[in-house]
Amino acid sequence: MGLILEVKNMTKDFGGLRALDRLDIDVAEGEIVALIGPNGAGKTTFFNCITGIYAPTQGDVLVTPYGKKQERINGLKPNHVTEKGLARTFQNIRLFANMTVLENVMIGRHCRSSSGILGAIFRNRKTVSEEKKIVKDSYTILEKIGLTTYVNEFAKNLPYGAQRRLEIARAMATDPFLLLLDEPAAGMNVRETEELDELIVRIRDEEQISILLIEHDMKLVMSLSDRIFVMDYGKKIAQGAPAEIQNDPVVIKAYLGEDIDA
Repeated sequence: MGLILEVKNMTKDFGGLRALDRLDIDVAEGEIVALIGPNGAGKTTFFNCITGIYAPTQGDVLVTPYGKKQERINGLKPNHVTEKGLARTFQNIRLFANMTVLENVMIGRHCRSSSGILGAIFRNRKTVSEEKKIVKDSYTILEKIGLTTYVNEFAKNLPYGAQRRLEIARAMATDPFLLLLDEPAAGMNVRETEELDELIVRIRDEEQISILLIEHDMKLVMSLSDRIFVMDYGKKIAQGAPAEIQNDPVVIKAYLGEDIDA
């Protein structure tokens, strides 16, 4: 399997604070990769740097979409990063609360549309046809995620676990080759977490979308991941298969001696 994401020497400074320190992380086609570490390790900052929210102080973010040439995406705005095929969710849910479930997914799908301002104003045949396809494609995504029951419900009225899944559905609507999930299980109960586990594996297997996730639920991480990268104080301190990480003394020490399987 070829690498679809290579992050090399990623460094991010905020004034005198070094939040990321020469990180090297990669994801291969078809992988589920986890990025873990204590609170404040720099995990979300890392996501923000590779998705265009922050500009790295130094380092390279290289992507190789399936079957295409490698491209450096440093400096691109977030919407352009999305167009390149990287989509993300956020630790704090960011849905359009007063829009329906279907409308939330349609917004994600619009980044793959070609109708411009004039088409939206004059409603030509091409625009109308494209909008119908966006509705159809968005509903299909909701079917895959298991949210058709809520299709016309306002996003704010959904149960918490369904809101989490809706964020994933909206990200999938952008047609990514790599999906970045920032603590997708945060706040979920045991049943919701088990359903999330199944959903992430299904997205990888059925949609051929690779996954990079930040997560504190170590049971979920260990069951899902092909490989795990561990951060502490902005640095990568370990990487490997779940069994290797679970027994790594450096990792255990970073978690203050806690059993990360607990």
